[in-house]
Amino acid sequence: MFNKLQYISQGENCEKQLQNIRLALDSGCEWIQLRFKNQTDTDSFKIAKAVKILCEEHEAKLIINDNVALAKQIDADGVHLGLADMRIKDARFILGEYKIIGGTANTIEDIKSHIQNGCDYIGLGPFKFTKTKEKLAPVLGLNGYHNIIQDMKNQVLKIPIYAIGGITLDDVDVLIQTGIHGIAVSGLITQSQKPKELITQLNEKLYDNVII
Repeated sequence: MFNKLQYISQGENCEKQLQNIRLALDSGCEWIQLRFKNQTDTDSFKIAKAVKILCEEHEAKLIINDNVALAKQIDADGVHLGLADMRIKDARFILGEYKIIGGTANTIEDIKSHIQNGCDYIGLGPFKFTKTKEKLAPVLGLNGYHNIIQDMKNQVLKIPIYAIGGITLDDVDVLIQTGIHGIAVSGLITQSQKPKELITQLNEKLYDNVII
């Protein structure tokens, strides 16, 4: 089963991206999604290759955001696709049967479509307003997660769901109780003064909570 904590990388340049990713890995994060938009192919390849080496050293998963060609080029563990990115079916054809493909969702209809097209996990959100992402989809809030997870149960839809968007440490307990598999965070880890302690606390909450 997939790790319950994903770190989505941040940083305005290659140096800052690598610094933040190394910090997350050194602090105990085992799943990195490399998100570095609007770069040249050369810079994208350089940083992805460097991050892959870091992830291999830490035995962590590396998922490339948006860029299927890059994921294939560096033999990453998989790719995460937004609703406006390449179709999951096309990405599967390019990457093959065994790579991880995640998809962004905001509604139960998005989730159904992703499952039908062979998606491996869903990033469902946003939970709250966040400045990390442009063109933010409608905020779901806790009730939104409850309703969508309940709809999934009613329709017997099964796929790991990750909550995303403005999540704090205090949100994890109530989010897990909705039935999600895990969380994807960015600024929470990047901006932490004690990232190792934070990641330990997040994992304790994610793995020790009992869903009611």
